Amino acid sequence: MSSDDNQDYATATAGGLARDLAARKMSSAELVGAAIARIERLDGAINAVVVRDFERARETARAADAAIARGERGPLLGVPMTVKEAHNVEGLPTTWGLESARGWIAPTDSVGVARLKAAGAIIVGKTNIPPFLADWQSDNPIYGRTNHPLDPSRTPGGSSGGGAAALAAGMVPLEFGSDIGGSIRVPSSFCGVFGHKPSYALVPQRGHAPPGLDGCEPPLGVIGPMARTAGDLALALDILAGPAEAEAVGYRLALPAPRHDRIAAHRVLVIDHHPAARLDPEIGAAVKRLASDLEAAGATVAWESPLMPDLAAAHGVYLQILDTAMSRGGPPRENPLSAHQYMDALDAQLAVRRRWAALFEAFDVVLAPAFGVVAYPHDSSPFLERTHVIDGETTPYAAQVAWPGMATLANLPATAVPIGKTESGLPIGAQIIGPYLGDRTTIAFAGLIEKELR
Repeated sequence: MSSDDNQDYATATAGGLARDLAARKMSSAELVGAAIARIERLDGAINAVVVRDFERARETARAADAAIARGERGPLLGVPMTVKEAHNVEGLPTTWGLESARGWIAPTDSVGVARLKAAGAIIVGKTNIPPFLADWQSDNPIYGRTNHPLDPSRTPGGSSGGGAAALAAGMVPLEFGSDIGGSIRVPSSFCGVFGHKPSYALVPQRGHAPPGLDGCEPPLGVIGPMARTAGDLALALDILAGPAEAEAVGYRLALPAPRHDRIAAHRVLVIDHHPAARLDPEIGAAVKRLASDLEAAGATVAWESPLMPDLAAAHGVYLQILDTAMSRGGPPRENPLSAHQYMDALDAQLAVRRRWAALFEAFDVVLAPAFGVVAYPHDSSPFLERTHVIDGETTPYAAQVAWPGMATLANLPATAVPIGKTESGLPIGAQIIGPYLGDRTTIAFAGLIEKELR
């Protein structure tokens, strides 16, 4: 594999490449060379991989080849990948897209990056983001704007938009993102790839923080993998998940196995409306088609349940906690929550989590849109002035946070899965929501959709 024109690399899975490397069907040097060549050829028009570490990647690839020759093995040994710019990688800049952080160099790897490297992954670069990870577009004053691989006039999403674009363009088979308001699920859906928002605190976040900070993990936020297949999400999650070193002295991870191994055994609740956000009719139609296909494959499908939490009330709680989390380090907010009001919001969050737990006694997964629109044209107007026109109605831009917020508030796992395309050829994605720590269930269900229905 010596040329970036080799389409096998552009569509290969991380797991498959790792197996081929272990069988010595190719070398890591060849793989990394293919990744670099593809980035250099395609990324000028996309601007996804904005921090490049090619020379160190080539050196690491040579070391991986030597290790494989000695008989060493690892789940990602010799496989190239990228990580979101917000993750610390020793020796590379971490700016979060903030002009004030220009030039800050991470002294150490984040916990997640260290685990990926220990599994043998080779980081070829870091991918683009919006400032402070606070948009569904990936455009900032340090690295500029990332364009959608299918249509440069449109956003690939955010805040893990550069990573989704790199995956969709075949630059790398695996990406490491983060999500507090859909930042994994939205760009995955916009670009037609897979992404997993883990259960809260499943993957330690140390080293994924605004430059120079090293403190408590924020509420709601998580870090997790993005890939071109559900199988690679499972592979990466196995590497990333588990307690950090300080907690590992007394805790071990034992995630439950997937609830079922066939579509017909699943009980599925479909949510295709939200009181706080509208839904594009083409996305709604794609969700309905998938639900119909699931039912035809033998799944038990329901469209409503009295066990569902009050989505409007839950959304209000989500916004309170989200605003508190996102305001840290930013300009002062008007009427910020007091400490006791914040604790009241956490109590309300717990009540919502209990409602979801009861629901997942009756259902295995929830199928919902990941977002209410598909990839849209770049919009550089002030955030609060932006709008979407959905089914002929102008609606607030920020209202769309309601769709990813359902799983986020309740600390639940949610896997983004491609489910179709619009008439104009833009990808449509959905999210599979599961019970707390039921990450293997949502990823496995996405894999069943991938293999049997899509």
